[in-house]
Amino acid sequence: MADTDLMPIAGQVDPVPVARDITPRADGRIDLIGLPKARIRELFEEAGLDAKQAKLRAKQVFHWLYHRGVTDFEAMTDIAKTMRPWLAERFVIGRPEVIEAQHSTDGTRKWLLRTADGHDFEMVFIPDADRGTLCVSSQVGCTLNCRFCHTGTMKLVRNLTPGEIVGQVMLARDALGEWPKGSMAGLDDAEDAGHYSADGRLLTNIVMMGMGEPLYNFDNVKGALQLVMDGDGLALSKRRITLSTSGVVPMMDKCGEEIGVNLAVSLHAVTKDVRDEIVPINKKYGIEELLQACADYPGASNARRITFEYVMLKDKNDSDEDARELVRLLRQYKLPAKVNLIPFNPWPGAAYECSTPDRIKRFSDIVFEGGISAPVRTPRGRDIDAACGQLKTSAEKKSRAQRDREAAEAAATAE
Repeated sequence: MADTDLMPIAGQVDPVPVARDITPRADGRIDLIGLPKARIRELFEEAGLDAKQAKLRAKQVFHWLYHRGVTDFEAMTDIAKTMRPWLAERFVIGRPEVIEAQHSTDGTRKWLLRTADGHDFEMVFIPDADRGTLCVSSQVGCTLNCRFCHTGTMKLVRNLTPGEIVGQVMLARDALGEWPKGSMAGLDDAEDAGHYSADGRLLTNIVMMGMGEPLYNFDNVKGALQLVMDGDGLALSKRRITLSTSGVVPMMDKCGEEIGVNLAVSLHAVTKDVRDEIVPINKKYGIEELLQACADYPGASNARRITFEYVMLKDKNDSDEDARELVRLLRQYKLPAKVNLIPFNPWPGAAYECSTPDRIKRFSDIVFEGGISAPVRTPRGRDIDAACGQLKTSAEKKSRAQRDREAAEAAATAE
């Protein structure tokens, strides 16, 4: 791929394609979304502005991009009219391309998005009475192959850039009309957003739980979240951002130190054999090593508990003994924890079934009795394949279906 570099990533043998901060465009212009203020200033200097002018214009443009949400330099009213065409000739304010937008009967919304180089990925917005949560993707595809997860059946195509990651947040705010004076680049269905709010916003929380493993794209995820948390930018508190990992142990401390957001861990099993099967990274970083990294996570406390995600799989990880062992492990490592019990969301070809409601309740009761919060997550967006573990791009689904048809046709011809 011409627009990527190959970089080794912690915990992997082979290098994974990592997109540069600036992806070349056919028209030669540079997309400013995803770039911090200092980088914008550098680009303005390289384009011919003196240092003083570059610093001033970078500050102004940064404000318009991330605080006001504009997508047209002509809307930047405090920049001289003669300067705006100069900017438009050299730079662009991008968004991921929307290929498809879907609405669930429960209000959940899913977007199929496309990168400038033609790769598809998804994001999901989940409205609740007291918050609105955006589930953001960090990679096109995934490399971890967790067996219960539909995304895990995709091949990893490449990491998303900071612009493609923060662009999901920008696009969601466009759709919800959340920029000052309304949406500057709203989508057609923005009026269906709903009436829930917290702190005056519809989009109140971000979870890095979409497609991909965020800690295998650490630098780009860090760059994007720094823009989201920047007080001069999107200004979302780090306490409202959660990063989910399947257990990339060597990067967890670095995440806490350099990003500082809440941590969620995809645990899903309490024995080596079962976790090796359903979360294969466990063969590299075992449960004990993972839980010790959780215990050492910077900033973890009773006020900022680590969330353990646990998908409920029938006759696989849902016994009373599993629940008691989960309590024992979390107590052993003295973890400030809560457990999210996730009813398995089915997808075509899945090897597992969801635990029964009674079994899930019993599991939850045992963990609660052990002094650990264990709410059962209500499945959201199942009817549009937007629920936890269901994300897989329509393009990938269609291409696989096409391959199946071609194989069937070839077999028929051979007969």
